[in-house]
Parts: sequence; structure tokens; C-alpha cells
Amino acid sequence: MKNFKFFTILFLFLMGCSQRSLYSQTQILMGTYVEVISDNKEAIDLAFSEIKRIESLLSKYNPQSEISLLNKQAKAKVSPETFFIIKKAKEFYEATQGAFDITVGALLKVWGFDTHNYRKPMQEEITETLKLVGLDKVLLDEENRIVEFKKIGMIIDLGAIAKGYAVDCAIKRLKEKKIRNALINAGGDIYCLGEKFNRPWQVGIKDPYKKIIRKVIKLKDKAVATSGDYENYFLEDNKIYSHIFNPKTGFPVDSKISSITIVADDCLTADALATALFVLGIEKSESLLKRYNARIEDVVFKEDKKNG
Repeated sequence: MKNFKFFTILFLFLMGCSQRSLYSQTQILMGTYVEVISDNKEAIDLAFSEIKRIESLLSKYNPQSEISLLNKQAKAKVSPETFFIIKKAKEFYEATQGAFDITVGALLKVWGFDTHNYRKPMQEEITETLKLVGLDKVLLDEENRIVEFKKIGMIIDLGAIAKGYAVDCAIKRLKEKKIRNALINAGGDIYCLGEKFNRPWQVGIKDPYKKIIRKVIKLKDKAVATSGDYENYFLEDNKIYSHIFNPKTGFPVDSKISSITIVADDCLTADALATALFVLGIEKSESLLKRYNARIEDVVFKEDKKNG
């Protein structure tokens, strides 16, 4: 699914650069705009090369990717990176009592979100599809790096975690090359490495309804990600159905919030928690945030739209 939406949520403040310059480049990868910014020119090619490598493993839209082959075969020996991200996803699945679940791919398909041919399925279809949902139905053989589905027809979709992981892999590569300062933004999943001219990087959070800057946050060696329901959705019978699903009900989440922004130590965690807390609700966030040393940076409520 091509998804360019999150540049409307998180964007970069690059003013105040004085006479000094930054190297910057944007490419379309992982279904979104990816921007790399650094005071070291070498960071550009290094970061994009690593993100492309991760995309080749994890994209379900690439028929040769490991995830595509796993979805087709229901069992596959995978690379260390693919095994790691599925294992981490299972950790979040257990930590959130199933609210974060990468096996919602079958639900996305039956609702038409994978092709943009949106439809509201009959309850019978949803009930049947839910039999193919649940990371507890995915077996992990760590010694041999084999992933196996208990049920044929299950579909892993890493849309809620892959971009964050790709950013983390790119940042790791930059650190290995002793690059100290850089910012990578993969469609709103952002990691701020080091500083921008001896000052923290500045990231602006936009209001999705009023199109203004809600707040500006300063980050150093931290990640930030936003999850929202107001761009990728369809309308039927005057009701909005978004792409963020409750894995227990089989329906898109019907939440009081429109978006939530999370700051964490790494981008994978920020990405996963933003989705998980959108499903769970912020009232259940305290223990989860404490466990992962993360924080809620901003929340946009649906009431904000009515009052805007």
C-alpha cells in the first residue's frame, strides 16, 4: 500500500542553520517519502542503501521478499532481520494483550485496504477472517530462524512496525561508520541522531484538522512516531472506517482520538507503541510506556475537529 500521509503529521524544523549547511535527500521507499539529513554527506547513501535492503526483506508488495514468501508458503526460513522484527512484534503482541498484531493482514484484505477497493464485510466474513488473526498462531524456531503459521491463509503485515525498524537499521549503520549527526524521517517515523549544529533537532507536530503546528519538540538520540486514523479510511453509511484494526473484533478501531505521537529510544518501539495505544486507548498506557521507556508526546482528539 502506497502511503504518503504522515508527512502531514510530523515534519522537520530546519531553520536557524546560519551559514552552515546540511546534506539532504528524499526518496520514495517503503511506500512513503523517506528523507535523510546530515552534516556528513556519506550518511545519505549509507542510510538509503540500508533502508532499501530492509525493504527488500519486509515488503509484502514485493513478491520476492521474505515476508511475501512466508505469506504464500506459511512456513519459511528467514534472515536474522526478518526473524528479529517478527520476534519483536510478538513481544509487543504479548505486552499489549493482543492489541498490537501484525497478523491483521487478512482483515486488511477482506476490508479492501490492501487494494483500496474498500468494502464493509458481512459479520460472517469477519468472524471467519478472525480465525486467521493472532500472533499466537505463529511459531518461531529461533535456532533455525524458521517462521511457521498454524493456519493456511494467515497474512503478516508489517506496516505498523517496518518503517521504524528500517530507520533503526539505517541509524545503526551510520553509527558503525562513526557518523554522529543525522535525522531520518520515513513517512513520519523519525530518529534524531546526535544534534543539528550543536543543538537538538526540532520536529514539528502538525494538527491534522487545523493544518497548524500544534507543538515543536526537541530531540537528541530519540525517536518519534505518530499513528492516526484520518487519512487512510473510507466512508460508508456516514461512518468512517480507518486502516487501524482492533484484532479482537475484526473492525477498524472506533476511538475518541484521531492521532497519537510517541517518543521512544528507538523508532521500532515508537512505531509499535503509537499503533498499540491507538487500539488500547491512552488510559491503559502507563505500564506499557514505563516498560519501554517511552512517553506520549501529543494526542489529537476527535473533539478537536468539531471545535476547530
